[in-house]
Amino acid sequence: MGKLTVLALRVVLVMLFAGSVFLQAVMVPLLAVDLGEIDPDLAFPRAPVLVIVVLGIVTAQVVLVCVWRLVTMVRRETVFSHAAFRYVHTVIGAFVAAALLVFALAVVLAPGEAVPPGIVLLLCGVVVAILGVALVVLVLRMLLAQAVRMRAELKEVI
Repeated sequence: MGKLTVLALRVVLVMLFAGSVFLQAVMVPLLAVDLGEIDPDLAFPRAPVLVIVVLGIVTAQVVLVCVWRLVTMVRRETVFSHAAFRYVHTVIGAFVAAALLVFALAVVLAPGEAVPPGIVLLLCGVVVAILGVALVVLVLRMLLAQAVRMRAELKEVI
């Protein structure tokens, strides 16, 4: 991977991480205030929604940190090693956790009339999409495993 590509990716990762910290520090408290102003007849449990949102942001931050570490390994040409699997497994786990959090949000929002059923169904579709991304990363993990194995075999031959 070229230096410019690595630099561009790192700039994007830093911007995304800074945005996620902004969400946690500014937007979540504002969301808490807004949820408190909802009509009590249509209200849903505020605390679980806020916890789910914060944990969802944390899962995104975990993915960003792991991608940063993997990019560092690519730059140092050490990505085709067993050390990379730790970060790939963490990314897969973070995506599965994010899917579970979105499903939990759908469950919290489903009862009552505060949220239309279409929104809950849309959230369930997002769960499927997130699990799809986790499966794609799992396939990429399998490709990494093959590359590590081939590299080890090539070292034996040389």
